[in-house]
Formats: sequence, structure tokens, C-alpha cells
Amino acid sequence: MQCQTVLPGAECTFMGKQGCVFTEGACQPVVENCEGCDRVVDGTIGKVCSAYPAPEKKWSAGICNFATHVKVELKTDDAKVNPLKASKKAAGAKKKK
Repeated sequence: MQCQTVLPGAECTFMGKQGCVFTEGACQPVVENCEGCDRVVDGTIGKVCSAYPAPEKKWSAGICNFATHVKVELKTDDAKVNPLKASKKAAGAKKKK
């Protein structure tokens, strides 16, 4: 349904026949961590997130999973692999099929 409170005319999954069904009744303004995100849009109450109505809760546990401006570094294991053991392991996997 379309939002009737903060983002009039925008599609919203929290809008129902009785109004906004989000626990706080409407979207909340973005927090400082959201600055630079592509999902931040201007609403009637200021800048709000177009993906989640309570940005502060998303950032409370760490990085928001909707954030488009944050890059997560993946740790790679730099353990050395014995090429002889790797080839035997690969050959053993082929025989089992």
C-alpha cells in the first residue's frame, strides 16, 4: 500500500487499511550513521530511510544491513596449502562421484 504519513504516495510494506502498522506509528528520522546511504529520502518529518522505518534500531547491533555506503571487509585465511595434498584431495573427491 502507499504511505499516508511520512512518505505520501510511496510504496510501504508497513501501511495497512488502518494506517501505519509499525509499532511506533510512523517512520523515524535517520541517524548520523545513515548519512551517505542511497536509501535516505526526504519525507514530511525530514530525512527517513526508504527501506526500514526505525534506522536507529538497525544501527544499534552494528552495521545496518541495508546500508549502501558501508563496505564490509571480509577476512581471508592466508594459510598455506600444500599443493600435493590439495591435488590428492581433489582427485579423491572426483572418484567418489
